[in-house]
Amino acid sequence: TLEPCSESGRGPACADGLVAAGIARVVAAIEDPHPRVAGAGFAKLRAAGITVETELCADEAGEINAGFLCRVKHGRPLVTLKLATSLDGRIATASGESRWITGPAARERAHLLRATHDAVLVGTGTALTDDPQLTCRLPGLEQRSPLRIVIDRRLRLPANLRLFTETGRASTRVATFAASDPARRAALVAAGIKIIATAPDVSGAVDLAALLQRLGDEGVTRLLVEGGGRLAAALLRVDLVDRLVWMRAPLVIGNDGVPAIAALDLAALAAAPRFTLLSGETAGGDVIETYRRSD
Repeated sequence: TLEPCSESGRGPACADGLVAAGIARVVAAIEDPHPRVAGAGFAKLRAAGITVETELCADEAGEINAGFLCRVKHGRPLVTLKLATSLDGRIATASGESRWITGPAARERAHLLRATHDAVLVGTGTALTDDPQLTCRLPGLEQRSPLRIVIDRRLRLPANLRLFTETGRASTRVATFAASDPARRAALVAAGIKIIATAPDVSGAVDLAALLQRLGDEGVTRLLVEGGGRLAAALLRVDLVDRLVWMRAPLVIGNDGVPAIAALDLAALAAAPRFTLLSGETAGGDVIETYRRSD
C-alpha cells in the first residue's frame, strides 16, 4: 500500500530487502511523501532492474495510510470525530441522561475505533459527566487501548476519575495550561499521569492546533475525539476534523436535549464544514455513517 522505504530506520530498508530477495516485480499503490523517501525507494528498485508499478488502488491505499500521510504532510495526526446521537443530533436528555443512546452493536464499533487509533481525546466536561474509561474492551483487543488524553486547562478534574485511577491497560495525559496549579500538576505526575503543557489560543481555550502538532511530534498518527459538544465545535471551527463517524440511534430527544455539536457561530451557509460520505451501515438498530472532510 506504500512505497518501500529507501533508508534504514528501526529496521533495514525495505527496498534493499526486496533487491536482496531477488524480487522481480513490485506493485505499490502510492509514493511515500516522507522527505527521506519521496520516490527514492522506487528509484532504488528500478536501478536494480525491478519492475515497479504504482497507482493501483491509490485512493484505497490513501485511506489506509491516511493517518501516516496526515502526520507527514501536516505534522499532526488525522482527527476522527465520533458522535453517538439521537436522530435529531442530541447526546443526552435535558436532565443529562445519556446511557445508552446507541445500542450494544454500535458501542462495540466505538470500541473498535479505539483499537484502531493511537490516541483518544475528550474535554473536561465529558470527563466530569461520564467518567469514561476510554479503553478498548473487545475480547482479544484489550491491549490495543489507545493513549488517553483529556483537556483540563485549569486542572479541576478530581483525582478519583477512572482516567487517573485505572491506568493498567492505557496511560493518560492531561493537556493543561503551562501556568496551571503546580501542586496539582505534581500530584498528577506522582500518580503516573503525564502533563502536556499548552498555551491558550486567542479565545483563552487550549490551542488545539498546537496540541495536535505536539502529538504529531510524538508519533501519534490517528486521534479519535469522543466528546463533548464544545470540543467538537472547537475542532470544527478551526478545520481540524478529517473524518466524522456519526452513530445515529432511532429515537428523538428534542430541542431541550444536549446537542452533539455546540454553536459554530456561522455567518453564512457557505462557511459550514462540509463532508463527503465514505460509507454507511447498520449496527443493531443504529446507523453508522463515516464521512471524510471535503476538499
